[in-house]
Amino acid sequence: MGAGRLYAAVAAGGFRRYATYRAATAAGVFTNTVFGLILVQVHLALWARNPQLGGYDQAQAVTYVWLGQAFLSTLAIGGGGVEDELMERIRTGDIAVDLYRPADLQLWWLAADLGRALFQLLGRGVVPFAVGALFFPARLPGDVAAWAAFAVAVALAMVVSFAIRFLVALSAFWLLDGTGVLQLAWIAAFFCSGMLLPLNVFPGALGEVVRALPWSSLLQGPADVLLGEADPLGTYAFQAGWALALLAAGRLVQSAATRRVVVQGG
Repeated sequence: MGAGRLYAAVAAGGFRRYATYRAATAAGVFTNTVFGLILVQVHLALWARNPQLGGYDQAQAVTYVWLGQAFLSTLAIGGGGVEDELMERIRTGDIAVDLYRPADLQLWWLAADLGRALFQLLGRGVVPFAVGALFFPARLPGDVAAWAAFAVAVALAMVVSFAIRFLVALSAFWLLDGTGVLQLAWIAAFFCSGMLLPLNVFPGALGEVVRALPWSSLLQGPADVLLGEADPLGTYAFQAGWALALLAAGRLVQSAATRRVVVQGG
């Protein structure tokens, strides 16, 4: 099997794997919808007092909220990606089996995570976003080109998200128990991706810093493309730059970690 077909099969397997958890998916759709309703009310109150907060109008702010709910599981901003399994395999020593496979470790897990992310987007993200668009004022583009540009930004966001979480997972080679690192990564992702509030709202130097960090590629970048607030090509360049840098860093850390692997237990 060619390399492309191999990783395509891994991605398809990741999609099918998460598609089997139908009850969990339904519960996730309900949870995201409820939290979306709560956050929308908060944002409506904020934008009622300041109608152009962060450069968004009220409809754009509402759309942003529902995008966040659609992306929460898709991009594993609060956890739930392949990093949990990868860290567990490192802890138990099962990673030795992965290293013996005739496949690249980083690309294997990237393919698996992309399959997971695509299912979460379709299975858990579309319904809350559709509910928000139907029952609240939303700002959505009316042409296919804008949606296509948004889709590209989402795909790049998936890669950046994986690259960050892959680096976090590799810390288990040295720490063995990466729970603390995971929790710190979740906090950073929630704050710096714009999940709590659009990064455009952050004032002064803080806003400049968070918008320059890789987490802004996850939600803020694709949202601005969809809302017509950013040049798609500039957003792609920013996302691709961080994706390449983080994947390269992951490659270096992986090389250092696997140069001499001691399997847990002997």
